[in-house]
Amino acid sequence: MAPEPTVLDRLLEISELFQRDMAREFAGTSLSAARTRVLWDLAHEGPSTQQALARRLEVSPRNITGLVDALEASGYVHRAPHPTDRRAVLVSLTPSSAQLMREMQRDHEELSQTLLDAVAPSDREAFVRGAEAIAARLGELVAAAETGRATAHRSTTRGTTEHESA
Repeated sequence: MAPEPTVLDRLLEISELFQRDMAREFAGTSLSAARTRVLWDLAHEGPSTQQALARRLEVSPRNITGLVDALEASGYVHRAPHPTDRRAVLVSLTPSSAQLMREMQRDHEELSQTLLDAVAPSDREAFVRGAEAIAARLGELVAAAETGRATAHRSTTRGTTEHESA
């Protein structure tokens, strides 16, 4: 007899379904999940320096440069001189990608409602609270694991350095 699926099993299933849906949606375009994250961020935050984009998306400056280069080559974003910092450039959505992001936001809201409609009206508030609590807890666990990994890496590096200098 197979064990009952756990909450984690269901969350992983949902994640996989979202990945498949996104791949299907962007098939035949130059968009990937990472490029879409950049566009989504620009749509919500407005024009931005690459440094600020990299920080918000938690990627390296080199990674953001590659993403912006590809998006610019595909006509999704454009770069312009920063109005107050002559060393920086601002990355902005092109008019056509701004329209695409408005459509994507509308589709996002419609899908959100469609998915929530699968939950009984009397259970929706509890479901939303539960989903928020799970997302918050997972965020805490990931942050703690990342902090632990960084601490372990620093300890290993220090130990190697101290050993080599002895």
